[in-house]
Parts: sequence; C-alpha cells; structure tokens
Amino acid sequence: MKTFFPKNYFHIPKYFFLDANNKILGRFSVEISKLLRGKETSFYTLGINLGNFVIIINSYYINISGKKPSKKLYYKATNRPGNLKYESYNQLKNRFPLKILQKSILGMLPKTTLGRQYFRQLFIYISSPFKI
Repeated sequence: MKTFFPKNYFHIPKYFFLDANNKILGRFSVEISKLLRGKETSFYTLGINLGNFVIIINSYYINISGKKPSKKLYYKATNRPGNLKYESYNQLKNRFPLKILQKSILGMLPKTTLGRQYFRQLFIYISSPFKI
C-alpha cells in the first residue's frame, strides 16, 4: 500500500471572508494562520502549499487586552548604528492599522519561501469595502 502524497496542482483553494471587528489580536491571528496554511484539511502536508485565501475586513477595529495598547511596542531597524525606531500600538494603529495584523500573522507563518507564499494569499482591508 502506497502513502498518498498530495500534489499542489490537485488542490482547489477556498476563500474565507473574516470580520476582525471586536476580535482579540492573538486569537484571531492564530485562526488566520491555520486557514492560510490549510491545517484544517485532512491531507495537510508540511512542505506543500495547500492553503487557502483569507480576506479580512474591519482590521482597524481589532482589540488587544489589558494595558497593551499603551505598553506594546513595535520595533523597526534602519540598519544604521543607534537608529532603532519604535512606536506604540496606539501610534501604529493611527498611522498604519494594517501593519498590526500583518506583523502578527507573519510571525505565525514559517520563515521560508513557503511562508511568503502563504502571506501573499492574505488580503487585509481597514474598514468594510462592502456597502450594506
């Protein structure tokens, strides 16, 4: 009996539309990273992109708990000596709210070319693009 090894060209990805309104950042990011990697399928294989497409709306309204809005810092290196830049969660949310969710999800994906493929299947929008 041979072991079934799924091929990438047999996979038909699904599209998931998620609303980030009043969701907790970490728990929501874990859910998204599982969907991107395709871990909910029964034939999940570690080295093959069998993931799905995820579209997130209302990313501006995501929450974090406790005192983290004022104490959590996001760092960025300019690759110059002494020029480590940082800003708080509230400052980053006002300036560029997509970055918060992007950094959280990217940290949960593999740090390889496969992880970058998964990240390209993620689409984040600040507020709802649909008129209801």
